[in-house]
Amino acid sequence: MAEQTEITVSSADELITDEELQNKSKGQLIKKAGQFRDRRNELNQLASTRASKRDELNAKTREQVDEAQEHRETRDTLNERVQEHKSVRNELNAKANELFEKVEEMKQDLELDEGKDLEQLKEEIEELEFKQQTEVLSAEDERELIEKIEEKRDEYQEKKEKLDQNKDLEEYVEKAEQVRAEASKHHEKVTQLADRAQKHHNKMIEAYREADDVRDDADDMHDKFVEAQEAADAHHEAFVQVQKRLRELDKKEEEERKDEREKKREKAREEAEEIYERFKEGETLDTEDLRKLQKSGHL
Repeated sequence: MAEQTEITVSSADELITDEELQNKSKGQLIKKAGQFRDRRNELNQLASTRASKRDELNAKTREQVDEAQEHRETRDTLNERVQEHKSVRNELNAKANELFEKVEEMKQDLELDEGKDLEQLKEEIEELEFKQQTEVLSAEDERELIEKIEEKRDEYQEKKEKLDQNKDLEEYVEKAEQVRAEASKHHEKVTQLADRAQKHHNKMIEAYREADDVRDDADDMHDKFVEAQEAADAHHEAFVQVQKRLRELDKKEEEERKDEREKKREKAREEAEEIYERFKEGETLDTEDLRKLQKSGHL
């Protein structure tokens, strides 16, 4: 049956009035009953179809809500892991900061933070040596260059000796860098897990939005189901009213037939009595009169 977009829901009284019930002929009422029955069946089928569609939409709504809940649980689990890694990262960063502060204190104690570091000194020495080897210099300029190279070498050696004499500094630097590297790993985990949590959050929102849309469709279909069911009930009630009126008419006709039969029997009895009286008086009866007497039980 094709879906009907509009149904006018009427009460049984609107479908057939009391005046129509009383005044329409039996044939007209039988026709009406058939129409109400067929329309009722048609509307019941439509209501059933709409109920099935509503149930399907409600089931889909539940699926969307369940999916949203799954994304919510996954998101919350990931966020918990984010907080765990974030806590570890912060602890490691704090520890690394303490170690680097210790390194700076040790450098200050050794005066290693003054002037240039070993790499810078090494590069400067190499540049000066290259200049000595490749450029043509006066004796005075070459002497000054050699003295400068020696000063840089002495400075380099002095700093290197100080570092060599303090292995604790290297250990602190190495430890601080290791702790910082470990903190970076946890930071990467924080970023990765937070990204995954956000994706599940977005999917959760989308699933809830879809559930709301489908729920609206289900509610609309339920309204249409109620509309069709109420119309079917009204047609059924009208059908019942007509059937009741038809039974009343059948009963009335039966009573009329019964009265008519009783009248015929009474007339036959009276006629038989009259014939019987004539018979007793000696009147000759014809065959028809005799038959009537026999039928009445007088002979």
